[in-house]
Amino acid sequence: MMNFDESLRKYAELIIKVGVNIQKDQLLMIKAPIEGAEFARKLTKCAYDAGARKVYVEYHDEELAKITYSHASEEALGEFPSWIAKGYDELAEKNAAFITIAASNPDLLKDVPPNKFMTYQRAAGKALENYKRYITNSDVTWCVVSMPTKDWSKKIFPDYSSEKSVEMLWDKIFEVNRIYADDPVKAWKEHTDHLRTKYEALNAKKIKSVKYTAPGTELTVTLPENHIWLGGGEYSSKGIYFVANMPTEEVFTVPHKYGAEGTLTATKPMNYGGTLIEDFTLTFKEGKIVDYTAKKGYDMLKEIIETDEGSHYLGEIAIVPHSSPVSSSNTIFFNTLFDENASCHFAIGNCYPTCIKDGAKMKKEDLEKAGGNTSMIHEDFMVGCKELTIEATTVDEEVFNILKDGEWAFE
Repeated sequence: MMNFDESLRKYAELIIKVGVNIQKDQLLMIKAPIEGAEFARKLTKCAYDAGARKVYVEYHDEELAKITYSHASEEALGEFPSWIAKGYDELAEKNAAFITIAASNPDLLKDVPPNKFMTYQRAAGKALENYKRYITNSDVTWCVVSMPTKDWSKKIFPDYSSEKSVEMLWDKIFEVNRIYADDPVKAWKEHTDHLRTKYEALNAKKIKSVKYTAPGTELTVTLPENHIWLGGGEYSSKGIYFVANMPTEEVFTVPHKYGAEGTLTATKPMNYGGTLIEDFTLTFKEGKIVDYTAKKGYDMLKEIIETDEGSHYLGEIAIVPHSSPVSSSNTIFFNTLFDENASCHFAIGNCYPTCIKDGAKMKKEDLEKAGGNTSMIHEDFMVGCKELTIEATTVDEEVFNILKDGEWAFE
């Protein structure tokens, strides 16, 4: 690993300048694990250097959360403080930027009843619905990033000491985020420009459906008439360019809510709030999940699917080449931010309205009429592998491969 302090400074600077692209006198909210205090301080310093007006940091302690899930009544877990939701709404209304550091222990909640965790998640989702609309509509700039914690690092590198495993995970994070490049900001511009060429080419094709074929997967998905492919970075409704995920290797769009037919098999574990769901399949009919299996985490998968009406349908379709830097790291991260950028994936639940023409301006009912799905959740799961082929059919009945054997197959 290169000089750690210098790499950490570059990483923080990249997140502030490229991730959320802080503007002069802008507010910033950082949501960080309690182990991330040093990293949060680095981000805060970089934000002030970039001209931020005020930086707020909200720490969370997942061990404390586990105690709460284990001992609080289900009734109590169903209560979410309105003052927290109002605080996020107020920040979003003032055009604050939001950084989330996602670094949960994949095994944290393995002994906690899934229904108790999901009771809290449903309450939080309902209370924060307005704030999440700011996020999914790109009305504010936001970025999800990560950093190692001891428990998460040991899950990935179990044969090493806690200290060594943390060091090794930092190295992986710096590598896939291009921190070791001579100029990480320039490297990211080149990367997002490349992704732009891909999604612009897909938009020009006017695709009406895509067919996924791989071991255990045979699925055809219809796309809404006015769908839009995006990837890399995008502009907020205020005209500020930002990158919502670091790393990011995907181009993505919205599937038609009622347009999925067939079966998908997950190729990587899904970490949902500290519970791993592994070796699972989903079967769709007219867009709806009508059957599902899982060798591990079935009860949590059931809770996710039954969150609300929209959680029975898909909200995102994302394409990632098998040779992406994250995939080439030969590491299963047990963390959606990284694993989704190593693999083609779908999301259960809410769509991104920005993936439908004028979708961000639509009311929920109009978005649904346009083919988008709405839900209080949006949960990614991975289906990519080196055997995956994605065949597209255009409105003019042209058939071509988007991916062949896991790699880009078109110009």
